[in-house]
Amino acid sequence: MIYLDHNSTTPLEPAVLEAMLPFLGGRFGNPSSAHRLGSEARCAVEEAREKVAALVGVEARDVVFTSGGTEANNLALNAALAARSAPTNANRSIRVVTTQIEHSSVLEPLAHGEAIGTRITRLPVDAEGRVTADQIAEAVGGDAVLVSVGWANNEIGTLQPMADISAVCRARRVPLHSDSVQAAGKLPVDARLVDLMSLSAHKLGGPKGVGALYVRRGIAVTPLLRGGPQERERRAGTENVAGIVGFGQAALLARVEMGEESARLVRLRDRMVAAVTEQIDNAYVIGHPYRRLPGHLCLGFSGQEADAIRLLFALDDAGIAVSSGSACSAHNAGEPSYVLTAMGFDTIRARGSLRVTMGRFTSDEDIDRLLVALPEAAESLTSIASHAGFGVRQ
Repeated sequence: MIYLDHNSTTPLEPAVLEAMLPFLGGRFGNPSSAHRLGSEARCAVEEAREKVAALVGVEARDVVFTSGGTEANNLALNAALAARSAPTNANRSIRVVTTQIEHSSVLEPLAHGEAIGTRITRLPVDAEGRVTADQIAEAVGGDAVLVSVGWANNEIGTLQPMADISAVCRARRVPLHSDSVQAAGKLPVDARLVDLMSLSAHKLGGPKGVGALYVRRGIAVTPLLRGGPQERERRAGTENVAGIVGFGQAALLARVEMGEESARLVRLRDRMVAAVTEQIDNAYVIGHPYRRLPGHLCLGFSGQEADAIRLLFALDDAGIAVSSGSACSAHNAGEPSYVLTAMGFDTIRARGSLRVTMGRFTSDEDIDRLLVALPEAAESLTSIASHAGFGVRQ
């Protein structure tokens, strides 16, 4: 199987598995225990913390390990949402500013907060999926307690102008959170631009079930889990030592190889864009043409949007794994994408996109196979496209 769905999850790096194995066997100690096995585990956790912190340019003590990006996002938002219920804020308006295209693990907690009285401003994006610093500046008023903007969108790959957004938030003295799960490890991400940053191991060659939240010193977080002193009392519970060790090793590899790997993926991506748009009449790129993740390509097919899931299955039959939109919303594959809808797509066009995402093990030969199979699959779909006169160029 040719795997081109790396933004859903990445294969576990062999070096990461090797680093994890001892902690799945003989080095099984609890990091909170005072004996030698416990001390070994504690040292391993702290070494991994340093590696994760180095990936995003911050100090290790400011990194909180979580069960993944979803928990990290919820932990980041929790303090702002909890502020509404504080007695001192009983008569005060509390507001969070975000965008309409954030990951569901940001939008759903905010919707819950809205139901209990927190005001949420969801900013629109342009046709390429970007928000501007001017929009942020206009939206942030005296009642804003947090701005949350993802560094890169998981569905379309578009990057946000985080340095400009950061400058606005710093000038207004409003904390800034960024869901950077998709961006970290794929391009330089400087956590010092934000106050809170969410990360996930399995998006950069690490194991599933472990993530992290960077918390700038002086920013208070309200724990989601209570009952222990772990993570400086910001996240209770015995640490997932093997997972954390794997996260650390994956972060180290990503930091060392990022420059060369990003350039390679951009070359493969641009090659794909040129070939697909040349071979398939109705193919178009969704999102920003170049301000996007290096190995990310989101494609639409005019007149065939309703057939996106059939196209995915046709490629799967050909031995190629891709995604239709966001993996997190695969169970709603027949519904219009809220990301594409926010970008101005009508309900028919918003139903179908093909997400091709590459990673460290993607080769030129893999792309060769895709560039044969995709036109063949598109040509075989005759529903709307056959009546509209679209098809594969001869």
